[in-house]
Amino acid sequence: MTQDIEQIAQQLEQHPDYRVLRRLVPGRVFNTPAPGQKLSKGIVLDTETTGLDVANDRVIELGMLAFEFDPVTGMVYRVTDVLDELEDPGFPIPPATIAVHHITDEMVKGQRIDDTRVAAFLKDAAVVIAHNAAFDRPFVEARWPLFEQLDWACSIKDIDWKEEGFGSAKLEYLLSTQGYFYEAHRAEADCWALLELLNQVLPQSQQTALLTVLLTLNQPQQKVYAINSPFETKDKLKARNYRWSADLRCWSRVVAGDAERQQELDWLKHHVYAGRSARVEIETTGGKARYSNRQGHKEVVTL
Repeated sequence: MTQDIEQIAQQLEQHPDYRVLRRLVPGRVFNTPAPGQKLSKGIVLDTETTGLDVANDRVIELGMLAFEFDPVTGMVYRVTDVLDELEDPGFPIPPATIAVHHITDEMVKGQRIDDTRVAAFLKDAAVVIAHNAAFDRPFVEARWPLFEQLDWACSIKDIDWKEEGFGSAKLEYLLSTQGYFYEAHRAEADCWALLELLNQVLPQSQQTALLTVLLTLNQPQQKVYAINSPFETKDKLKARNYRWSADLRCWSRVVAGDAERQQELDWLKHHVYAGRSARVEIETTGGKARYSNRQGHKEVVTL
């Protein structure tokens, strides 16, 4: 029966009117290194949380894959370890959040992520990669400060997906362009999806997605703060991946490079402040603190 279905799938793939998506089946071996080839250790990471506010919400699931890669070519070789653990936040998980990741209070009751295992998992890691590092990094650093010592990359921001010819930077969409689907919004599943994506060769640059993010390491990062944005624009900001800071009482998002910074300022001027004079802050953070909540150099821009 399975063979018959595969034959049908192959026939459909040959037809211009059909596209076939296969379920992503995790596999630990991606490529085989040459004898004596020097490899580095990387980590792909994803979290599920009780909400979006790092000051008040908590990590309830941590997923990580440790993998070997060639730092010169950006080729992924094999997964060496897997971590996926749940943690009780100490308060009820909001229903709206449960609707996204389907992690319930009963599933996390009495659970705690093993701190010793997390520390051992990260030992000798050259880089941590998350698909939205500006979200995941502040959460894991609040829970495990040792993440502050590591270099981070973001597979959303550190790759110009539009320039590479893709219509979206969402992980599910990107993986579908490679012929796969998976059950999203659980930490380990998202990690396997991300690693599969990082191993793909990008159509325009003709280098792996992993090499593309590695080349951005230690570059400065810019964060735009929408100061005193009107309350009625909160849904627009949230839809554009802005994050609310309860401490600063404003929305912010990370931008990649000066060109995107200017695009973001133009968008804020027309869609948030509606052409009115407004003050926006730009924070530039050095390499080791990329995608963290640690403060950098701030400048004020008047729109």
